[in-house]
Amino acid sequence: MAQRFILNEVSYFGPGARKELPEVLTRMGVKKALVTSDKGLIKVGTTKMVTDVLDEMGFPYDIYSEIKPNPTVTNVKQGVEAFKTSGADCIIAIGGGSSMDTAKGIGIVANNPEFGDIVSLEGCAPTKNKSVPIIALPTTAGTGAEVTINYVIIDEERQAKMVCVDPNDIPAVAIVDPELMYSLPKGLTAATGMDALTHAIEGYITKGAWIMSDMYELQAIKMIAENLPIAVEEPTNPVGREGMALAQYIAAQAFSNVGLGLVHGMAHPMGSLHDIPHGVANALLLPTIMEFNMPTRIEKYGIIAQHMGVDTTGMTPEEAAQAAVDAVRELSIRVGIPQHLSEIGITEADIPALAAQAITDVCTPGNPRDVTEAEIIELYKKVL
Repeated sequence: MAQRFILNEVSYFGPGARKELPEVLTRMGVKKALVTSDKGLIKVGTTKMVTDVLDEMGFPYDIYSEIKPNPTVTNVKQGVEAFKTSGADCIIAIGGGSSMDTAKGIGIVANNPEFGDIVSLEGCAPTKNKSVPIIALPTTAGTGAEVTINYVIIDEERQAKMVCVDPNDIPAVAIVDPELMYSLPKGLTAATGMDALTHAIEGYITKGAWIMSDMYELQAIKMIAENLPIAVEEPTNPVGREGMALAQYIAAQAFSNVGLGLVHGMAHPMGSLHDIPHGVANALLLPTIMEFNMPTRIEKYGIIAQHMGVDTTGMTPEEAAQAAVDAVRELSIRVGIPQHLSEIGITEADIPALAAQAITDVCTPGNPRDVTEAEIIELYKKVL
């Protein structure tokens, strides 16, 4: 069977990379942008770090900021109208996964208006046209949305997250500038960093993993283990920020192509039903789901342990595998991630509804170990 691997066209990396925008926009031949960025980033001045570059070159733009941390169908529909009204011919997405996912939804619908209801984009929608050109500038080191073919939108009517997978939505250009991440609060740095680790580990052990994706994910695991504590504990240290900015991008290149697993399948309902930040949900679940999956990936877990910095010399394969789980849990605790659902307001009574969505989530079938709804209920209870 042939393996497909989709990557974006152009990326720029390093402190100050946003200053490449004039060259990028000139090369693309575009005339006006719709900037998608949330109100929080506008308030703290992160968005301005990018729009200042646009102002200096005299490039016109409008800003759309009606973006929630877990973006909704309504956010995308309003964004499509804002795009039409603006007369823009490109989108500049500044933010974390929420801003970039919203931009992808807007860009796809603008060029494929038959999907204007948004909900028909769930899964692998048969769009015919590429998105409006998107230039993505991540402000968190977690989602990797600047280089993936995926985006996630909440359908408010069903209170469910829609995972949309479409090669036509991949941003034309990614600009990964760690200076845009310096103002990220400690808690958000930790949550998005653990989200990136979840991407790397799930992408490494998923049913679709193969030698090329493994290469990316192992490097990402190593870099996250080394750099996330620095980024959390020394937020203006360029070593940690640059390391995490690159690590999350590397992880995303692979998982975008091979899929994820049960951690994401169980995390998505926590966002749609309880508005739990995606990174927090992933990080809380990851060690427990790793234990559940361990029997199917003993050898790979030992390799994960080594890339997490564990000396596995003299360990049995089972001991090395457990060491991987322990290393992930220790990192999660070190960076301050909640360890129990009860800490974030989820009760035992909430679990059946969570499990009902998790078993049907598009990420769940990629899990290396097949799972039932009853098992998902027990896994939620383990972290209660």
